[in-house]
Amino acid sequence: MYPIIRVIKEVLKAKRMPSLHPLGSHVSHHRCWPQDIDQYLEMNNGRILTMLDLGRTGLAQRTGLLDALRKESWGLTMAGASIRYRKRIRPFVKFRIVSKAVGWSERFFYLEHTIWIGDQCAVQALFRAAVTDKNGIVNPARVFAAVGLDQPSPEKPAWVQAWIDADNTRPWPPADDGTSH
Repeated sequence: MYPIIRVIKEVLKAKRMPSLHPLGSHVSHHRCWPQDIDQYLEMNNGRILTMLDLGRTGLAQRTGLLDALRKESWGLTMAGASIRYRKRIRPFVKFRIVSKAVGWSERFFYLEHTIWIGDQCAVQALFRAAVTDKNGIVNPARVFAAVGLDQPSPEKPAWVQAWIDADNTRPWPPADDGTSH
């Protein structure tokens, strides 16, 4: 089940925090609850993605993106992800999520999320996101201008650009649609 109470809590917390530069880092604090764990007694990988939604929500609130989405009748969608899991998140463990935009292209913007337990990184994720309207994808430069950042994208880190380049070689649609078996 989607943790709607946690989402509401994060929006309310973020509203009380200072505004954040559109390229700034949002830090949120969480705990792994029993409903977050799987049969291996660690946070389920799907739940980790959901927790990253919470970090993204706080980031969007503090940078003014949520207000821009409402004002412009835009939607926000995830268009791809790459996740590294490196440390188990056990029940009742406290952790923090660091969320930030790392750059954009003509269609997408790229967000990095990390989950930290103390000084150890447990998870690193890169998301490709898009803002949409009734005509399709909104140019990210227009989105960033709506939140007060009127400049070209910063240079994306090499590992981000490498992921973008590698993902562009993936065939679409996938060759195996399950009908030839």
